[in-house]
Amino acid sequence: MLPQELIRAKRDGGRLAPDAIAAFVAGLTDGSITEGQAAALAMAVFFQGMDATERAALTRAMADSGTVLRWDGLDGPVLDKHSTGGVGDKVSLMLAPIVAACGGYVPMISGRGLGHTGGTLDKLDAIPGYRTDPDLARFERVVREVGCAIIGQTGDLAPADRRLYAIRDVTATVESIPLIVASILSKKLAAGLQGLVMDVKTGTGAFMAGVDGSRDLADAIVGTAAAAGLPTTALITDMNQVLGRAAGNALEVREAVAFLTGAEREPRLLEVTLALAGEMLVLGGLAETAHAGEAQAHQALEDGRAAERFDAMIAALDGPNDFVDRFDRYLDTAPVVLPVLPAVAGTVAAIDTRALGLAVIELGGGRRRAADGIDYAVGLDRVAGLGESAGPDAPLAMVHARDDASAERAAAAVRAAIRLGAAPVLRPVVLERRTGSA
Repeated sequence: MLPQELIRAKRDGGRLAPDAIAAFVAGLTDGSITEGQAAALAMAVFFQGMDATERAALTRAMADSGTVLRWDGLDGPVLDKHSTGGVGDKVSLMLAPIVAACGGYVPMISGRGLGHTGGTLDKLDAIPGYRTDPDLARFERVVREVGCAIIGQTGDLAPADRRLYAIRDVTATVESIPLIVASILSKKLAAGLQGLVMDVKTGTGAFMAGVDGSRDLADAIVGTAAAAGLPTTALITDMNQVLGRAAGNALEVREAVAFLTGAEREPRLLEVTLALAGEMLVLGGLAETAHAGEAQAHQALEDGRAAERFDAMIAALDGPNDFVDRFDRYLDTAPVVLPVLPAVAGTVAAIDTRALGLAVIELGGGRRRAADGIDYAVGLDRVAGLGESAGPDAPLAMVHARDDASAERAAAAVRAAIRLGAAPVLRPVVLERRTGSA
């Protein structure tokens, strides 16, 4: 089928055959499909969707578009986690070394910022020297020796997804469930996993703002993964406020180090991290129950093993060999730090978390276009949470900016995004657990 005919078929609501999908993915990989054709199909899928068979075919084709890793000879399970994206979501930075400290192996293939959400790779790029793009041989060696490595897609792993991912970001097709499912799972299947836990966000800072949409996405991922032979559990977690206290690359790395060392652990961030770790350890056969897995993960934090694994990963991928101890020496800082004070004191009643993510992008901490550079130092920290007080001695947030003008614009955006009023009813941070039997 000609590419334009396949696009036409999906545009008109047709069902695409697996061989047609495979041919389109092959064209994405070898360049015979143009960027315009890829964008057109992405938009057609956005509006018309894909059924379970189409999703599975797209996922398998993208996973098989490059190398699929094999992990022979390891003494523990190969596990991973993926988040659908949120504001201030730095969980991967702590979770990979926690699970490694508990006996798992975590070959984490992560992405850059997408839309208003921050990317794990952008956070790691704030660390001088850290290689998010090692060759596969080095990636495998670090995983085997350290227990975890967080990198980006190489040219060998799911190259079709790498190309389509960048196109989705600039064509307003990010929120398509079939494309999200195929993008996530193609990378995970290519990484040779034995178990996957999904963190599906819901709320004002998530791509799927409503719980129903997040539940649909979680079930689509779990179902497609099961069809591909990858045991997967999904947790639906709250994103109605920043996860942790910081949003912005170097600022989030600082928060991750504070978390790993025990200097500061924001309660919601701790709960999400331990819940995901518990599920990963159960899938890997390293814990009988999620509760037992959470206890193991917490112990790995308390005794310093997780921080040691993080430090070892940074050093093994060309970052500083004393990063955890001396992170302030290595991470860039913004020259302007501005407290955002409310007009009147009050209680945080609601937060437009997406708007806070966009404020970080406006500061230069994210991308408007795929080719844009990033200012790693800028962003927000000490962001107030729901139900907390704000006033003269308790700012809504601290803005870290490159100059006074951008700081003032960001401060105005923060004030507009955070509404004060009656104390809200707080919902749990972990809302639901979804499995193949859900």
